[in-house]
Amino acid sequence: MPVRNRLIQLLADNRGAQARRFEIVAKDNEAEVFLYDAIVDDELMAEWWGGVAPESFVKALRALDVSTIHLRVNSPGGSVFAARAIEQALRDHKARVVAHVDGFAASAASFIIMAADEIVMGKGAMIMIHKAWTIAFGNADDMGATKDLLDKLDGTLVQTYADRTGQSPKQITDWMAAETWFTAAEAVDNGFADRVAEDAPKDGASAQAAWNLSAYLAAPKPAAAADPAPTPEPAHATQDHRSRQQQRVRAMQLAHPIA
Repeated sequence: MPVRNRLIQLLADNRGAQARRFEIVAKDNEAEVFLYDAIVDDELMAEWWGGVAPESFVKALRALDVSTIHLRVNSPGGSVFAARAIEQALRDHKARVVAHVDGFAASAASFIIMAADEIVMGKGAMIMIHKAWTIAFGNADDMGATKDLLDKLDGTLVQTYADRTGQSPKQITDWMAAETWFTAAEAVDNGFADRVAEDAPKDGASAQAAWNLSAYLAAPKPAAAADPAPTPEPAHATQDHRSRQQQRVRAMQLAHPIA
């Protein structure tokens, strides 16, 4: 039975997603940061698959000299370690951070928003948490080492969610094992968010619907939609470039889990 790399599937399925947006709009003493994309390990992965890498996010965030940051999120998730870097940058910023979940805060995006001082759910928004994924090859010792790493990663995620929500580690662990999707009201009831927004975001619903979440086991079923147009490859994507990028991505994914 072939091994399925769910991170690669998630990125490949959404390579042509029209929802993609990483933009910062600053006005007066506030800024809106639109994180409408997957989270990837670095700029080379972003160039090939799309997505937001921590280098660009953290650099842009540190350049903001404002008192309030409105982080607007619609993300299907991505790399654990990349998301942890983004999360820490938000914690370190002097501004008050308000996270607005406009569509999805799935997987890695779900713990990025834990860094916010306030979390606001759009009326149709959802948060999803699950156990970390990876792919590994080798002997029994290699498999054991991979399991140990994933157990440690899951432990850190459990602690992050428990600290924010006040839920017991056992409850968080059970939710993660089940790949749990929380509606806006459920997120508030269980401590993952502070309130539900009075008004729906202008483009949240359409952006949410643009994500292909088939890499996940329990994702909500999307509404019927027309097939997206084929995504043209970048002009620089020669066969040699494609081969080198694909080899590098495959190698990186052996060591970089997704949550």
